[in-house]
Amino acid sequence: MFAFVLMPFDQKFDDIYKLGIKETAEKVGIAAERVDEQIFHKENILERIYNQISAADFVIADVTGRNPNVFYEIGYAHGKGKTCLLLTSNVDDIPFDLKHHRHVIYGNSIQNLRHELERELTWIKTEIANRLSVISVELSRTEGLLEKTDYTAIGNVDLFFDLNNRTNAPSPDIEAIYFYTGTGWKFSQDGQECLSTSSDVGDMKLRHFVKPPVRRLNPGGWAQVKLSGRKYLEFASKGKVLKDKYKLSGRSLIRVTASDGDFEYPIEIDIEVEEFPF
Repeated sequence: MFAFVLMPFDQKFDDIYKLGIKETAEKVGIAAERVDEQIFHKENILERIYNQISAADFVIADVTGRNPNVFYEIGYAHGKGKTCLLLTSNVDDIPFDLKHHRHVIYGNSIQNLRHELERELTWIKTEIANRLSVISVELSRTEGLLEKTDYTAIGNVDLFFDLNNRTNAPSPDIEAIYFYTGTGWKFSQDGQECLSTSSDVGDMKLRHFVKPPVRRLNPGGWAQVKLSGRKYLEFASKGKVLKDKYKLSGRSLIRVTASDGDFEYPIEIDIEVEEFPF
């Protein structure tokens, strides 16, 4: 994956580029380049910049100092529909109408830049890979219900995941699906418990096995997976009253193992469970 880097032509940015951006990009498997380290002959430098923006999978732009050339090039990248990750040492250097774009504020610390940039690049890499994938996975609907006894509050949720093939080519064979969550969850599919084990993804705790609803998705195809989850939310202790509703929110992950590789889809969960009011 190729990221084209936009920043002022100034020696004071060299360490930011070499130690902060380039080394971090290489760590997550992304080739990052600035135009001044490329060899070209027939184009002038502006033509080269425009061509490299067009060729890049996404753009990294350091807007520190509000360099007008950098902003012009960001505008060109947006016009080409490119994802742009903005960097700055000073939050005031990001104009108001660009603050909704993904950005990293690194202050005067290259170490801080490396830490924040690694997280952002990993996210962007996953998003781009998912867009290029024949299979897409989305959480389309959620339902929640609170089950209470005198001593326990239990959350019951139904999660509906849509699998789509929005391309003109058949998908690869789907061999397995795994749903990653935090601790305490038990899931079932079609009335049968989903087997689970410890996660192999750093900040997730459990990995649940999900049966693929179809072997493959034809062009324009759609399928759905429904998972029913159950988790103890709170236990009553002396003098403690259980609540009538609980909010369940956090990050999860769907991994689809296919014949041509694994594809990961970050999922944000946000459900409120409460008792029926009768």
